[in-house]
Amino acid sequence: MTVQAHIASLERKHGALEEELQAILASPSADDREIAELKRRKLRIKDEMQRLKASTRH
Repeated sequence: MTVQAHIASLERKHGALEEELQAILASPSADDREIAELKRRKLRIKDEMQRLKASTRH
């Protein structure tokens, strides 16, 4: 898998997590722990995407 393909895959995962997060937030019975976990997962993916993008610039 190329770096660009990996970044694209991470972007899709990040988008899917965002959709899941929005669905949970719209629910009246939103679980704070689940919300926090989704946000952590999104942040880890975002950090990895930024790291990969920075490595391709050098």
